[in-house]
Amino acid sequence: MARAGLSILLILLVWQGAALAVAGPTLPGPATVAAAMLREAASGQLWLHLGVTLARVAAAFTLALSIGTAIGIVMGRSPLLDGVLGPWLTLALNVPALVVIVLSYLWFGLTEAAAIAAVAVNKVPNVVVQVRAGARALDPALSRVAAAYRFTRMDRLRHLLLPHLSPYLFAAARNGLSLVWKIVLVVELLGRGNGVGFKIHLAFQMFDVATLLAYALAFVLVAQVIEMALMAPLERRAGRWRDAHG
Repeated sequence: MARAGLSILLILLVWQGAALAVAGPTLPGPATVAAAMLREAASGQLWLHLGVTLARVAAAFTLALSIGTAIGIVMGRSPLLDGVLGPWLTLALNVPALVVIVLSYLWFGLTEAAAIAAVAVNKVPNVVVQVRAGARALDPALSRVAAAYRFTRMDRLRHLLLPHLSPYLFAAARNGLSLVWKIVLVVELLGRGNGVGFKIHLAFQMFDVATLLAYALAFVLVAQVIEMALMAPLERRAGRWRDAHG
């Protein structure tokens, strides 16, 4: 914690020094940005738009993780399906996120469903890659033990596959969350009338760098809180069985 505090202090000092060197509106100092953040929070705008963005992130993240995990498990456990779907996966991984977003809006309109779907589609291939790697790495001996004890498919999933995949799932979730955050901002900037991305776009149009940085910083802080308060504790809890048998 002490090192983290010193690191944050160093960032603020460097930021303040750069702001003093620039001495212009293009790079406001930490105090100016903090004042803009407090102003937006007091007006209720910050909480409103952060809430909207969080809802989109949660919906797209859940959709992408669920679909990507299912496809990744199937591809990892079935060489036939892996061979069939492999070229599609490569194609999906290399399509730019911006193209998917624009096509989604063109095909389905500037709707909430189109926005969330565009974000989820961009993330699904990354989840598939990581989960497929985990499914491939499953020890065949464990499968033979499960067969010997006549595990049902649900038992195999609950007691064998999911515990084995937990490190891969958390890696996919952590990487996915960071990617979804960023894509949601682009989606909001291009075609939504609310959210953090929308407010950043408005601040850009008004050349209001302080407000732009205030929303960006608030966005980063929320992501850090989710990581420390939710993702990290869940990962430690899921990994207890490994520690107990390590």
